Amino acid sequence: MSKKIEIPEHIAIVMDGNGRWAKDRGLARTAGHEAGEKVLFDLVEAAIGFGVKELSAYAFSTENWKRTPEEVKFLMGYSRDVLRRRRDRLNEMGVKIQWIGRPQRLWKSVISELEEAQELTRKNKTLTLNMCVNYGGRSELVDATTALARDVKRGKLKPDAITEKTIEKYLYSPKMRDVDLFLRSSGEQRTSNFLPWQSVYAEFVFMDVLWPDMTPKQLWKAIEIYSERDRRFGKA
Repeated sequence: MSKKIEIPEHIAIVMDGNGRWAKDRGLARTAGHEAGEKVLFDLVEAAIGFGVKELSAYAFSTENWKRTPEEVKFLMGYSRDVLRRRRDRLNEMGVKIQWIGRPQRLWKSVISELEEAQELTRKNKTLTLNMCVNYGGRSELVDATTALARDVKRGKLKPDAITEKTIEKYLYSPKMRDVDLFLRSSGEQRTSNFLPWQSVYAEFVFMDVLWPDMTPKQLWKAIEIYSERDRRFGKA
């Protein structure tokens, strides 16, 4: 008798390999990002079918500002335009869009699209899609501890009363589930500063597939690998 597949509630995805995919085809790096757009939304639809409740996509990291000005400019405009093109369909699918990240340096037009998508979909409950734009895990913890320190200084908090639950309240998305499955494409095996607090007990799956070549079938394969893991959460 085959084992029942355990479906992760929250999948975090590092969408890696767009540049290499484009280079292999003699194309500009931006062509890889364009190809990767459809993949993300195909996998969102597949995740809904599989019963996943939350999906976090690493769309633009705080380290991505180090890329060429041309690529950064493309990614900013692209992030804005993707949301504009896709938000109505996602809303119809019952997807709740949440922006996770820092506003600093982001184009105002990108922030506007992110906020409008959040407002449009805020009551949806089928799946939460966390669009992590200008996100960095260390930045999130710095911002959280800065806000917490201000509240301690104001007398709202007592230092000795601070717990993990207290810190979670200061994260960008306090209600975000802990990550169950951390998935990275392209064969690279690192977290790249993505959701460190939320991923402390995540199961990591690294797939040797460039992001534009990812399919729902491969997402299911990652879920199968996850389901085979023995998750003990520190217990014997």
